Amino acid sequence: MPHLTSTEVAGRIEDLYGAPLADLEAHAQDQPPGMLSALLGMHDDLVLAERSIDFHRDHLARLIHPERHIGRHEVSHLLDGARWLAEAVAVRDVQAKSVTAVLQSLVPAPARPPPTPPVPAPPLPTRSTARSR
Repeated sequence: MPHLTSTEVAGRIEDLYGAPLADLEAHAQDQPPGMLSALLGMHDDLVLAERSIDFHRDHLARLIHPERHIGRHEVSHLLDGARWLAEAVAVRDVQAKSVTAVLQSLVPAPARPPPTPPVPAPPLPTRSTARSR
C-alpha cells in the first residue's frame, strides 16, 4: 500500500467531508474532538514530518557541498544529520501509514437526494347548499 503525501491526504479529507481544508479546520475548532479533528491532526503531523525531512536533507546537502572540505570535525555532523534524516523519514512513514489506513476505512456519506415535495391532499368534495328531499 503506497503512502500518501500530506497534499494527497488533504485532498482525501476534503473529498471525504466535501469542503476545503481551511474550512474544515475552522469548523473543527468549534466542535468536540472527533474523527475530523483526528484526521486534521494526523495531516498536521504528516506535514511536520515532511518539513523535517526537507530541512535535514538540505542541511546534509550543505554539509557535503563539493567546495566544502570535510574534516574530522564535520564527520560527526554528517553522521548526526544522516541520523536525523533517517528519523524524520521513519516518522513520516509511520504517519503516512496510519492516516492512509484510517482514510481507506472511511467512505464519504452518500449524497442525500433532495427532499421530495409533499403530495397535496386530494380536494375535499364540495357540498351542495341545496336541500335534498
